[in-house]
Amino acid sequence: MNTTSPYYKTKDLKIPPHSIEAEKALLGSVMIRSEVMHDIIDMVSEQSFYATEHKSIWIVLFELHSKTSPIDLLSLSARLKEKNLLEQIGGMTYLTELINTVPSSTNAEHYASIVSKKHIMRELLRAAENITGLGYDEEADIHDILEKSEKALYAVTNKSGSNKFIALKDTLHEAWERLDHLHKTRNELRGVPTGFVELDNKIAGFQKSDLIILAGRPSMGKTALALDMVRKTAINHKVPVAIFSLEMSSQQLVDRMLAAESQVDAWKIRTGHNLSVENDFKAIGDAIGRLSEAPIFIDDQPGNNILKMRAVARRLKNEKGLGLIVVDYLQLMLPTTTRNNDNLVQQITEISRSLKNLARELEIPVLALSQLSRAVEQRGGKPRLSDLRDSGSIEQDADLVMFIHRESDQELGGRKQEAEILIEKHRNGPTGTAKLFFDTKKATFLSMDKGEFGDFEKS
Repeated sequence: MNTTSPYYKTKDLKIPPHSIEAEKALLGSVMIRSEVMHDIIDMVSEQSFYATEHKSIWIVLFELHSKTSPIDLLSLSARLKEKNLLEQIGGMTYLTELINTVPSSTNAEHYASIVSKKHIMRELLRAAENITGLGYDEEADIHDILEKSEKALYAVTNKSGSNKFIALKDTLHEAWERLDHLHKTRNELRGVPTGFVELDNKIAGFQKSDLIILAGRPSMGKTALALDMVRKTAINHKVPVAIFSLEMSSQQLVDRMLAAESQVDAWKIRTGHNLSVENDFKAIGDAIGRLSEAPIFIDDQPGNNILKMRAVARRLKNEKGLGLIVVDYLQLMLPTTTRNNDNLVQQITEISRSLKNLARELEIPVLALSQLSRAVEQRGGKPRLSDLRDSGSIEQDADLVMFIHRESDQELGGRKQEAEILIEKHRNGPTGTAKLFFDTKKATFLSMDKGEFGDFEKS
């Protein structure tokens, strides 16, 4: 025993939280009226009980309930005797005592909530003990320690969540209210808005728990489009966004967002050359004001892995209400565990599945950028879904796959370019194409909406 731990004192040994009285009352309620099992079966489990004899009794009660066998004093004692447990739990005398503990089964759910609460408190203490032990392991990697610590606390949090079913009529009522709201507001989406009406009309925004892949050949504008989406959703809709940038520094990302938001030439912002004091500086100042109010969080650590990302994302989810994660780009992520015989395909598979799990765990969309090889460029034509099949299980893991396709700068000879966003996989909706304009000088995509297109033509 670690006598230095705050949970262990030689003079005052602390007993883990529990309520023997509530456990007895709960078991007695079930024995009085077996139907209460339907009400409490998703509130407690074998692990919820502190007393060993109560665990044994619950296991047998659960078995009888599962087989739709009668639950009464005789059937329970007979089954306990068959399992050589009757004497261990105190015999018929103790079973009779349980029945006499409560006058009726009316308060069974209340007893179950007490038992469940005490169990969660014990689990919290166990997690704290584990975290304390991790803190003393000076040889371990600090990121592994943080990941394991957060995982331990998350496990308790998930257990404390209600696992009860949702009545269809309640969900339908909510759906009707949501549809009525959407009909009245017209512009509302069920997902996180991308900021481009052409795209949102086809995908209804990014849906929670979805892994979205935005792929393209080098220099197609993947980062530019992702930053446009981040900027628009954070500024216009106040959705908190986390950007994990493995290719560019935070300063490079900020410069790009400033150019797009201010509509000032990106090269001017990068170099400071030929900036107009009257026009450009005012536009940049206004853009800084808008961006400074946007809930955008950037992590530009190179060689990031899913453990570090998950730790940061969890904190942002809890503290800021994180609504969208962007990873730029997937192939630069490091796998959590690298084995000598793992090839690149296996590593990418691990990474894409980890990102999907992250989206499901936090219940927010994850937008991951993916690079297509030069071989696709040599083949010519538009990218297609099969181009991802050499990249692990990206195609299988993704809920939505989009490709950027536009003609090269040399082919068009100007900065005004039409870009196609090819929706090649849409697990819960139609595929298709959304057309945007790309402004190469400002490194930004523009909607074909008249307002944006008008600004585009004038600049």
